[in-house]
Order: sequence, then C-alpha cells, then structure tokens
Amino acid sequence: MEKEPGNQTHFAGFILLGLSTSPKIQSLLLPLFLSMYLIGLLGNLLIILVICSNDTLFHTPMYFFLTHLSLADIGLSSSTVPKMLQILVSKTNTISHSGCLTQLHFFVVFCVTDNFLLASMAYDRYVAICRPLHYSTVMTYKRCLILVSGSWLLCNARMLLYIFSISGFSFCASREIPHFFCDVHPLIKLSCSDTSYVEMMLMFEGTATLLGPLMIILISYIFIVFKVLKVPSASGKQKAFSTCSSHLITVVLLYGTLIGTYIRPSSTYSSTKFSMASIFYTIVIPMLNPFIYSLRNSEIHRAMRRLLRIWVASLLPRWSSF
Repeated sequence: MEKEPGNQTHFAGFILLGLSTSPKIQSLLLPLFLSMYLIGLLGNLLIILVICSNDTLFHTPMYFFLTHLSLADIGLSSSTVPKMLQILVSKTNTISHSGCLTQLHFFVVFCVTDNFLLASMAYDRYVAICRPLHYSTVMTYKRCLILVSGSWLLCNARMLLYIFSISGFSFCASREIPHFFCDVHPLIKLSCSDTSYVEMMLMFEGTATLLGPLMIILISYIFIVFKVLKVPSASGKQKAFSTCSSHLITVVLLYGTLIGTYIRPSSTYSSTKFSMASIFYTIVIPMLNPFIYSLRNSEIHRAMRRLLRIWVASLLPRWSSF
C-alpha cells in the first residue's frame, strides 16, 4: 500500500467483513444463500430458455422485456453472491482495488438496468390496455430493441462516471468494509478524501435514476387504473389487472428496498440495515422473480410443456438404443 503525506494511502485492497464473523452463523448462512442463489440462477435461466426457444413469445414485447429482466437478475446476484459464498467457505475476505471497482460497476449496472426494464414493461402494459388498437404499431420489435439497448448502454455509461470518481478516493486507516460486497455508501464512509461531489451526484443523479423510471411506472398505472375502471364487467377488470399483477409485485419489492437504501445521505448509513436490505434485492428478489412471472402465466406454462416434450422426444432415441 503506497504511503502519501498526511498518513493517507491509495487503496490496494479491501477487507469484506461479510454478514457475520460467528462460525455457527456462517455455517447456517452458507447452505441458505447457496440454495437461494442456485434457485434464482436456474429459475431465471429457465425463463430465458423457454422464451428464446419460442419464437412467438420472444417477439411479444412483454416476454422480450422479461428475458432481459431475467438476464439482469442473473447478473445482479452473480456480481455479489459468489464472493460472499467464497468468504463463507474459505474465510478469505479480501478483494483487490480493481476487483472491488469491477464488482461495484456490474452490481450497479444490473441493478439500475432492472429499474429501466421495469419502466419499459409498465409502458408496454399501458399501451396494451389503454391503446390496444395501436399496440402492434407502437410496441414494434425495433422499438423494444431500442428501449432494451438504451437501458443497458445508459446504465453502463452512467456507472463509468461513478467508477472514475471513486477510483481517486484516498483512505486513511481502515480497509474494512462492513458489508458482503463493494458498494458506494461503504466506500464513501471509509474514504478520507473529499467525497462531497460523489455524495451530491449520488443524491441527485442517483435519485433521478431511481425515481425517473418509477414515475413512468406510476403514470402508466394511473392511466391503466382509470381505463380498467371504465370496463363494465367484473371479469374484464380482473383479466386486465391480472396481466399487471406480476409486474406490480416486482416493482413494489424492488423499489421499496432500493429507495429506503440509497435515497439518503451517507451520514445516515447503517451497516446492519444496509446489509439486510442488500440481501433482499441481490438474492431474494432474483430468486422470486421467476416464480412471480411464471406461476400464474398460462403462456409460460404451455411453452414449458412444449420445451419438455421436445427435450423428451430428443432423448427417446438415445434411450431405445441401449
């Protein structure tokens, strides 16, 4: 670690303290988080496989967005959970400076992309319910591709600005991060540099990044509610709302956690509450999303059965040859 005047150092690495230092608690956390991670990983991969193998679903905007949402969920959990599991297994809790910034970059990119994709899905539901006659001309494949590509590119470009600023931080004494992955708030808390610029950027630009998509979602659902209330039959209302229920559940879970975690000054940062909230949106929500979007979705069920029949049919000749 390179020394500087004033007993400052350019950070050569970090120590991730994880969720607990107790061996008993760690032995309980390892199988729990490993199983949750694998369920989420396999569930989201299955959603992607089912949709991509069905040409009709893949070119349906809602399922096209869902494919990318599942991809973002895989990236979100995979950018943080494997390192946490490594700490629980090997007790090696160090991470290099470049590794920390890389983890931070991908974590925020996948997390913010989730927000933009949820906003695109809300707009899709608005057009489907409020402007059904124009749906095929508004939600074209080209427009969906632009929305998805824009989400990924904008989030990557935005995060590079944060990484450039944070990479110049200096740290005076402690290298210990009271968290299980590298995130913005813990790094700001450790730094003895002037972090006011990054904190201001986090409060204003970060707030706009979270609340901007949320406003699109809220406005879309306000129009949807007014439109559905005009439907005369109760069954028609139920059918319209049922197409939005999975999306709404995900929005409430994700935004409720993110807003309470990030839209606050770093002076109010609490490592325990921050870690608990992080577990929810890095492990729990990616694990739940495949179930939320597939359990009551008849089109996904039919596509799964079709894929299973194709898989079984491809295996039968092999079995008969033995």
